[in-house]
Amino acid sequence: MSLSFSKLQAAGNGYLAIDGHGRNLDGGALAKAMGRAHFGVGADGLVVAGPSRVAPIRMRVFNTDGGEAEISGNGLRLFTKFVLDRGLVGLEEGALQVETGAGVRTVWPRFEAGRVVSARIAMGVPKPTGDGAQAVFEIGGRPLRFTTLEVGNPHAVHLIDTPVAAFPLERVAPQVQAHSRFPNGVNVEVARVLGATEVEARIFERGEGETLSSGTGSTAVAVAARWAGLTDAAVRVGVPGGELGVVYEGAGAEAMLDGPTVEVFTGVWPLG
Repeated sequence: MSLSFSKLQAAGNGYLAIDGHGRNLDGGALAKAMGRAHFGVGADGLVVAGPSRVAPIRMRVFNTDGGEAEISGNGLRLFTKFVLDRGLVGLEEGALQVETGAGVRTVWPRFEAGRVVSARIAMGVPKPTGDGAQAVFEIGGRPLRFTTLEVGNPHAVHLIDTPVAAFPLERVAPQVQAHSRFPNGVNVEVARVLGATEVEARIFERGEGETLSSGTGSTAVAVAARWAGLTDAAVRVGVPGGELGVVYEGAGAEAMLDGPTVEVFTGVWPLG
C-alpha cells in the first residue's frame, strides 16, 4: 500500500500534505518518518485533510517529533492550496472555513491560472498568557524579557534592538521552552523592529527547532511589536525564508496573516 502526498512551502517553511478522508492514518508516526531530511522526504511538519462536523474540512497538524500542534499559519495556507487545487472542497463567497485544533479559521485564497498562489488567514484575537503578557527569564545569568501570548498556539517573543542573526536563539529558546510557565511547550521568537512597517525575526518552534519561517510566529512577533507601541497596524515580517504580511489593529482585534503558497513536488510514500 502507498500514500500520495504533496510537498509545499511558504517562505521556506516546508509542509507535507495528505488527504486522510476515509483512511485510518497515524499522523504523528507519518510526520516523524516522512519529515526526516535524509531518510524521508524532509519537512517542518505534516498537514492532514479530513472530514469536519463544524466546517467544510478539517486540518490536523503534526510536527516531525510526532506531536500534534493546534494550528500552523503557514501550514493552513499550504493546506488550503492543497485541498482547493485538488478539488477536495470548494469556496463559499470566496473564502474557505477550516476546522483546526485552535477553532475554525477563515482563509481567503488568491488564484492564478486556477491555482492558489497565496492566501490570507483570519488568525483570531491574540491573547496575553500567564499572569500578563510580560515575563522575565534568567538565561545564562542575565534576565531576558519576553512577551508571552496565544495566537492559536503559545509564543514567547523577545524584542531586541540589534540584528537577530547574532542572537543565540539556539541556546536561549530551549531554556525558555523548558520553563514551568509553559507546560505544553512554547514557540520562541527573537525580533527587531526596523521601522513602523517592518520587523525582522527568527523563530524556534516546538517539536521542530529553528525554522526558516512560521505563520503563527510571524503573527506573534507583529502583535508583540504592536503592543509595545513600536509599529503600525500593517507590518512586513522578514524571516530567513522570505517575508510574511501581518495586519493587527490592536487590543481586541483579530490578526490577519498573508503570504505565499508554493507546491514543490508530489510523490508516493510506501505504507507498511
